Amino acid sequence: MANFLLEIGTEEMPARFLPGLIAGIKELFENQLKEMDINFGSVESFATPRRIVAYIKDLASEQNKSVKKIIGPPISVAKDQDGNYTKAGLGFAKSQGVDLSELFEEQTPRGKYLAVKKEFGGEKTKDLLPKICLDTIHNLHFPKRMKWEKSKFLFGRPIRWIVALLENEVIEFEIASIKSSNKTYGHRVMGPGPFEVSSCDTYFEVLEQKGKVILDPKKRLSIIKSSGEKEAKKLGGRVIWDEELLEEVIGLVEYPFPIIGEFDAKFLELPKEVLLTSIKTHQKSFGIEGSDGRLLPYFLCTVNIEPKDISLVKKGWERVLRARLEDAAFFWKVDSSASLDKWREELNRVVFLGPLGTMGDKANRLEKICEYLSDIIDPSLKGPLKRAGQLAKVDLVSEMVGEFDDLQGIMGGIYARKKGEDPVVADAIYEHYLPTGVDSPLPKTLGGAILSIADKMDNIIGCFGLDMIPTGAQDPHGMRRQVLGIIRIILDKNLDFSLFDAFSKVFDIYGEIPWKNTKEKTMELLKDFVAGRLKGYFQSLDYPTKIVDAIVCADIDNIYLTKKRLDGLFEFSKDPDFEKAVLTFKRVDNIIKKQGLQTETTLTGEFDPKMFVEQEEKALAKAISNMEQRWDELYNKEDFKGLFMLLNEIRPVVDDFFDKVMVMCEDVDLRRNRLNLLFAIVKRLSQLADFSALQI
Repeated sequence: MANFLLEIGTEEMPARFLPGLIAGIKELFENQLKEMDINFGSVESFATPRRIVAYIKDLASEQNKSVKKIIGPPISVAKDQDGNYTKAGLGFAKSQGVDLSELFEEQTPRGKYLAVKKEFGGEKTKDLLPKICLDTIHNLHFPKRMKWEKSKFLFGRPIRWIVALLENEVIEFEIASIKSSNKTYGHRVMGPGPFEVSSCDTYFEVLEQKGKVILDPKKRLSIIKSSGEKEAKKLGGRVIWDEELLEEVIGLVEYPFPIIGEFDAKFLELPKEVLLTSIKTHQKSFGIEGSDGRLLPYFLCTVNIEPKDISLVKKGWERVLRARLEDAAFFWKVDSSASLDKWREELNRVVFLGPLGTMGDKANRLEKICEYLSDIIDPSLKGPLKRAGQLAKVDLVSEMVGEFDDLQGIMGGIYARKKGEDPVVADAIYEHYLPTGVDSPLPKTLGGAILSIADKMDNIIGCFGLDMIPTGAQDPHGMRRQVLGIIRIILDKNLDFSLFDAFSKVFDIYGEIPWKNTKEKTMELLKDFVAGRLKGYFQSLDYPTKIVDAIVCADIDNIYLTKKRLDGLFEFSKDPDFEKAVLTFKRVDNIIKKQGLQTETTLTGEFDPKMFVEQEEKALAKAISNMEQRWDELYNKEDFKGLFMLLNEIRPVVDDFFDKVMVMCEDVDLRRNRLNLLFAIVKRLSQLADFSALQI
């Protein structure tokens, strides 16, 4: 067993590349080693702005050996009537690189075939590593690639050096005119190098001690957080950590050195959101707050060097931030004197999306959508939310959002509150862009939730009506994110309403638009799209795929009830008789779907007891009648687990029915009556789940 190291030294990589590279190089090495049947202990991976590293522990010295039987052509083709090898037989031996004496006949279910046993593996790992390294480097994924040298090799940034060591032996290969060696380079200023690495196990010490590079991103994170908290504590405060920014900062430095900067306390008159955004956006820094949650006039920045004169570096960061805060203060002053209603008028000159009109048109639609949603969710919010819909986008013409577009909605809410609007209006505007991502926060207020749904529905209908539907990885208008946002909000706030009735209403509110899709086509496309997002979301919550499929295939119109049905079926799936029940009701469902369509009249679920011939028919009719008396009560209580268990109670009666009764008998009237008996069950099944989608 030996250890192996690969370091790819580059020009500075964008911070956003690093997480993918760390995961990618690890996965590529693991897959190739497994494919080549080379045993290994583990693969560790790291990255800084100037290097990508893989470290493989306990790598076997050679491939595992194995003997495999290879089947060739049929004997009837491989040999002639005299038993001599034909061209096909000779060709098989040649292609396998074996002597004819090694061939033998193999009896298979399809007859006799020519075969040979071959030994695979056994090659030395060090002889295979050059190819493994080259393939890994070639297959690393980058959001963008570039070429910089004569071979036109594509990579995220120019490669400047490569270290490849199996213990203390250099694994030689060349890529992009760079030959692998045992020489690495450190921090550009504090430890430029080159440094000779005697073995892969000494690499980490050389890099950190001589090169002044903290290789492990987790260690860089720990340094930033521990040092930052320590410095903030001295000021009686704590750092306001932003996880997204932290990941970026970690990717910007090889030797993190946190420093506390200061700004004029007069800027604390600005909204906290403005200060934090300016500190984050322009300085890649973090704000500091006191124990009362109020901002302190300090910020935490991270430099990529241990400065000789900290005060000089600190002044430079403070000077840049001061200029940005002066701009923000000016924007705040100008915006504070503006009128919301005047801004609303200005939206009529801001284009929304192609033929969908202006942002002013969108504001008018949002008012109407909010009115509709308020009526079915909480009528007491109708007045404030109509006003919120009209003002939701006014901050798009503000000076502050013109500078900080991340503050859309947030500034609208702040300005609305400052200018005396109802708090419900201000809160709704402030929150209506939420959630902005898969794991981002949701609106806290019901008003914010309703306005957020209204805004997203308006966007979704506009794009789907114009046939701007996501395909593959392309989703320029964020439709997946917005549908998922609606799903998350509905489930978070337990909103009980018809999603597609609401979508239909939004389509009508748009009025005369040169749509590319009809209303019917738009709704059809939307249902498929929402179903896909809903499946993915439920699966991300660790519900079994088969359970999710059965629920989503049945109905998704009411997301709130869909989740309730999912929980009910999930609980029912733990019952010992679950599989038996599924098989029974799948049979009922399949008969109706396959045979029921062939009946001369439409099935209604209404049956004539006078036509019953068998005792089992009568028993099933009685069980259905008893079930109906309890069904509505449980359904009204949204007790879906109880409904599934109620179905399970009649399962033995259904099984007896199938054992003794011929459903598809020759008598047309009798057949129809028996199918209606089963359809009475299917009508209730369909309210819960699509049992035919359950794979047991």
